Amino acid sequence: MVTCAKLGLRAKYIGTLGDDERGAIQLESLRGSGVNLDDIQTRPNCPNQSAYILVDQVTGERTVLWHRDECLRIDPESLTPEKIACARLLHIDGHDTPAVARAAEIARRHRIPVTVDVDTIYPGFDRVLPNVDYLIASSEFPARWTGEADPFRALALIQYEYGMEVAAMTLGADGALARHQGEYIYSPGFTVECVDTTGAGDVFHGAFCYAVSESMPLREALEFSNAMAALNCTALGARGRIANVGEARVFASGGKRRSNPDFEQRGCK
Repeated sequence: MVTCAKLGLRAKYIGTLGDDERGAIQLESLRGSGVNLDDIQTRPNCPNQSAYILVDQVTGERTVLWHRDECLRIDPESLTPEKIACARLLHIDGHDTPAVARAAEIARRHRIPVTVDVDTIYPGFDRVLPNVDYLIASSEFPARWTGEADPFRALALIQYEYGMEVAAMTLGADGALARHQGEYIYSPGFTVECVDTTGAGDVFHGAFCYAVSESMPLREALEFSNAMAALNCTALGARGRIANVGEARVFASGGKRRSNPDFEQRGCK
């Protein structure tokens, strides 16, 4: 879980790390990025989560081999209101669902917007969604959750059931689709010389969190997030090419778009 502090937009990471070498490397990386580490717990005799990423040299697409030990699980009771209520925004994912549900509930009570990144079905996630304001799911999640194959109807069903402000899905190279106030917004992706897609989704979500914090209109927020994700694909590594705001805006204003006619032809605004 990540919160954005009220003072500026400094990120605060809430989570756990193992006490092995990998955990130490991750901790140092977060520290070097200026992330607030006050609420990170280092678990003794516990291996840090690990991921081995295989990148296709032709397409830049990747396969992730990931493992996270149970000893890293977060106790929901450790998430006190003081850790959440200081934030401008709470960003969560599907791991440690009971803890995530508690964090989102606390944020809702304090009128803090909640964004969520989710790509698969997690047991108990129905307790999380009622307190989510911005769902940015993978392209597969809406259909899996609702049983509705049509992405437009799937997003509508989720939004109707849980009352979130925005129900959206990322579409990889094709951009993103969102439903807001009864209307759909399709934001085409950008065409780049792709080196590595690792981290593109995470960069999209980070950019979207920034956009929400800056009160960007939804279409602008999606275009900005698409631009940031596309630029990150032009270099190797999960944080290979994280642009600044100015660079992303310039790129978005003139970058070549990759539009999917299946979404363009559905009458999107």
